[in-house]
Amino acid sequence: MKILLAEDEISIAVTLGDALEEAGHQVFPADTTDKALALLDLQNPDLVITDVRMPGAGGDAVLARSMELNHERPVIVMTGFATVDKAVEAMRLGAVDYLQKPFRNEAVVARVATLGKLFRLQEENEALRGDFVEEPAFAGIVGRSPAMREVLRRVQTVASSEATVLIEGESGTGKERIAHAVHALSTRSEKPFVAISCAALPESLLEAELFGHEKGAFTDARKTRKGRFELAQGGTLFLDDIDDMPLPTQVKLLRVLQERSYERVGGEETLQADIRVVVATKVDLLKQVRENLFREDLYYRVHVVPIHLPPLRDREGDVPLLVRHMIARFAASREYQVSRSTMNQLERYPWPGNVRELENSVQRAIALAGTSEQLACEDLLASDPRWRGANQVTDDIRPLREVLKRAEGEHLRQALQSTGGHRSQTAELLGISRKVLWEKLKEHGISDGDGA
Repeated sequence: MKILLAEDEISIAVTLGDALEEAGHQVFPADTTDKALALLDLQNPDLVITDVRMPGAGGDAVLARSMELNHERPVIVMTGFATVDKAVEAMRLGAVDYLQKPFRNEAVVARVATLGKLFRLQEENEALRGDFVEEPAFAGIVGRSPAMREVLRRVQTVASSEATVLIEGESGTGKERIAHAVHALSTRSEKPFVAISCAALPESLLEAELFGHEKGAFTDARKTRKGRFELAQGGTLFLDDIDDMPLPTQVKLLRVLQERSYERVGGEETLQADIRVVVATKVDLLKQVRENLFREDLYYRVHVVPIHLPPLRDREGDVPLLVRHMIARFAASREYQVSRSTMNQLERYPWPGNVRELENSVQRAIALAGTSEQLACEDLLASDPRWRGANQVTDDIRPLREVLKRAEGEHLRQALQSTGGHRSQTAELLGISRKVLWEKLKEHGISDGDGA
């Protein structure tokens, strides 16, 4: 890649620049903000690495100009210990990662390599986009609506960083799938992905599940047990429903995120937490902060890079894609159809349970289909009969051609019956020739006796 390296400290600029060039990248160094801004316009780099503090306006100006020229171009900021908060602010403004000095050049090269893979994938996807009617599932995620395209772009951008990610979305929108995607595209993808729901466990057990416990720490603690932080070492820990985490446990989580260390329940040994943390919430966390249900300091620790996952009702055009994907997934070797009128109703339904509700509906409809290859509307929308009763147009409406053909056949039978099966009289009665009558009777499979 073409990399703009904005750093005024010569020792860092030279050694890091050499390491990046040895890895095959083209590096454009700049030791002032003005030079960096000029190179942005002149070279159009694929990646920007900038120090927060630079002679002139500083790294903020470099980030802002880069975002203005190309909001999809990744920017990494470098910072000293005293300016970490400024780096976090840069992440909120669009930077994909930050490097805290001192750092190992090898680690930086590895992160850049991951961004390089994503850069090439994006180029290939752009080139191939016109060949696909429907975009393929991405890490188990199906959707081509503008809202989901933005989510996937955000996932690709943030995955290679070490920043804490907050996934916001209603229940059933697929927050854990997004967390899996972040992990799969990260440099930690070969390490464990460990998930836990903070709503699934009472306060007395949640702390032990997260941090583990020593033998004898409490009743029934018959042996030492590793917690989720320890099991996720080197990988990613996904904390779902963090809004349900009790306040005392929030204090301990804050310490882990700040110090990257913790102790097991009942233990004295300090353990290091080398993990990427991804959290999810189904409610507005800031509102929880205002109501003193969630710690403000923890909120700003987890709200570094937010990803908003839209509800299904806001994903225009995704329902048919999801239905076809789910039928292929659940129906094994059988092929089921959904009529156009039923699909229209599925798209109008608000899906309060989101993708999870739709998934359950498709499974139910397949189970109740029997020998029919058509999934019934009443089975697909059985989760809310009140809505179905008020809005159902009726699945009995058939295509006009089919209705006219059926009516024509019935009319021919009645005409034959009125003439006692006499074809000449029937043709005259209908105002058509005997040849046309013969062709019509053959088309509908009607014999003279059918009208008798």
